[in-house]
Amino acid sequence: MAIDVNVPTLGESITEATVGEWLKQPGDAVAVDEPIVSLETDKVAVEVPAPAAGVLGEHKVAEGDNVEVGALIATIEAGSGAAAAKPAAKADDTAAKTETKAKQQPDANSAPVTLSPAVRRLVLEHGLDPSSIKGTGRDGRLTKEDVLAAAKNPKPAPAAEAGTEAAAAPANMRGEERVRMTRLRQTIAKRLKSAQDTAALLTTFNDVDMTAVIEARTKYKELFEKKHGVRLGFMGFFAKAACLALKDVPSVNAQIDDKEIVYHDYVDISVAVSAPNGLVVPVIRNAQQMSFADIENTIGDFGRRAKDGSLKMEEMQGGTFTISNGGVFGSLMSTPIINPPQSAVLGLHRIEKRAVVMPDGSIEARPMMYLALSYDHRLIDGREAVTFLVRIKEAIEDPTRLLIDL
Repeated sequence: MAIDVNVPTLGESITEATVGEWLKQPGDAVAVDEPIVSLETDKVAVEVPAPAAGVLGEHKVAEGDNVEVGALIATIEAGSGAAAAKPAAKADDTAAKTETKAKQQPDANSAPVTLSPAVRRLVLEHGLDPSSIKGTGRDGRLTKEDVLAAAKNPKPAPAAEAGTEAAAAPANMRGEERVRMTRLRQTIAKRLKSAQDTAALLTTFNDVDMTAVIEARTKYKELFEKKHGVRLGFMGFFAKAACLALKDVPSVNAQIDDKEIVYHDYVDISVAVSAPNGLVVPVIRNAQQMSFADIENTIGDFGRRAKDGSLKMEEMQGGTFTISNGGVFGSLMSTPIINPPQSAVLGLHRIEKRAVVMPDGSIEARPMMYLALSYDHRLIDGREAVTFLVRIKEAIEDPTRLLIDL
């Protein structure tokens, strides 16, 4: 008797998803709770586990299809291997349909390389030639792990043989490619545009001397890592500084709900993290109660799981304030956009030495960072925004304030 595989409950207010990648093909043996398909939701990718052991039967939907919660997407047949799969004719028909729908890219010998949407995105992101990567999936297909491994260990381009000129593309060739936006990217686009259309956005800037924080990290980083098992980073300092500043300027930690202002007596910091499919913002909850080690461990865990797509939807819901660190990518200055319904976002940027006039009139090269606070002017006045940034600046330039709550 066949067992149905249905789209599971995906989280609060999420009613549908997109089939991102089939991890198992018809005829593959599956174990209980083994992932068989990856679904893309508005926030994260969710792997659907097998409800029972057996052999995967027919795919009821194809990669790229939209499916609602509870929809039938596959079946699991009794058996332990490919021999118990459906008749060969039907399997061949299913494979033919899958092949027709799959996007293909020719390799050096003009043989087709079938790529799933998720694998194709990784190939494009890393600028790789799929024909040069050995696939370890079923029938030699490329998996995400194959592409990520190839990206970490790129192969040098082969040298042209003696007396042979490398074939050059025509100078007037103009190529283009259309790639379907992922559900996550579509959601990001809608939310950011909604923020522009709804909020009265404004950005104010300041700069901060990072000397004291750099010295503290240099002095204590080995002891900190030895005791807590995690590196002492800059985000811990800024998260703690933000908690102090938000307590002094509560409107920055508030939000508008229709005709009411909702003030929070807690700080849930959304941390912008780069993932293969786009930017995600997992939440550090009750950051005001956390130690430096707790914050750094949480951020490190978010970063690792964002890369492998294992963040949970509930970890990205809520949040009262956001910190986005564009400095890790080399950004000198930016105007970050708020994450609705939040009212403000703090943008961090790269550290670079600049000439600074000191209080005694001397000029020194100091490690400086620009700070940017984008905020909803409907709720936060300019005076409050400037005060908030000044509090951040004071806490970073004199980290002792973080210890004695000044």
